[in-house]
Amino acid sequence: MSDAQPNPGRTAASLPTIGILGAGKVGTVLARLLIASGYRVLIAGSGSPSKIELIIDVLVPGATTGTSAEVARQADVAILALPLGKALPLDGHEAIPRDELRGKLVIDAMNYWWEIDGVRDDLNDPFTATSELVQELLSESRVVKAFNHMGYHDLDEGPKPAGAVGRRGIGIAGDDPADIADASLLVDAAGFDPVLVGTLHDSFSLQPGSELFGANFAAAEVRSTAARFPTTERGLELEALREERMGTVPAGQPRS
Repeated sequence: MSDAQPNPGRTAASLPTIGILGAGKVGTVLARLLIASGYRVLIAGSGSPSKIELIIDVLVPGATTGTSAEVARQADVAILALPLGKALPLDGHEAIPRDELRGKLVIDAMNYWWEIDGVRDDLNDPFTATSELVQELLSESRVVKAFNHMGYHDLDEGPKPAGAVGRRGIGIAGDDPADIADASLLVDAAGFDPVLVGTLHDSFSLQPGSELFGANFAAAEVRSTAARFPTTERGLELEALREERMGTVPAGQPRS
């Protein structure tokens, strides 16, 4: 369980309200961490709030449940922790309340899992990181990638106060410095060192298949691992796919 401590210099009234869309393992862990740091946290599952109220009362005492629209409307910052395939469905059904998130900072903690989301070429495109797709969907929101690459057990058990020996790092990717700064405050409040890895496009280095995905590293190692991503097996694989699709390398032919 988390040992994150509240920040004594900040009161709940001075902190943004956090809305978490997704009441699974990652969503509930993040809710606990942020409540422990003094934030007001709202959380929504995929259906009626009554379906998750008992679970949330047990797993996330202090959190308030609501519908996705209610949570998004009341939140100052939203965290997306639902299956990516539900967030970006093929049937046109909107699982994310776009209108209620207009103008707000949205932290994308989602990943593409074909076992859950189905085989989706659009979610495994070598040219477009999945957070870029989320930003396209939420064109009037400000999307930052964070909290996606560390396993929920490590998120739950790994928080430490700022400056503590052995504190772990969380990679962050975004296109706006102010939004990155705001997301960094949440990562720090959750008990981790925020590490900028680049733009939303650079968030390929945080996605499944990368060396950082599933890793539990200190900040310096997160930074160096992200920096070498283009030369790693996954980075080279993506580059080869891009060249192949652009016609610069014949299909099936290795790069020289």
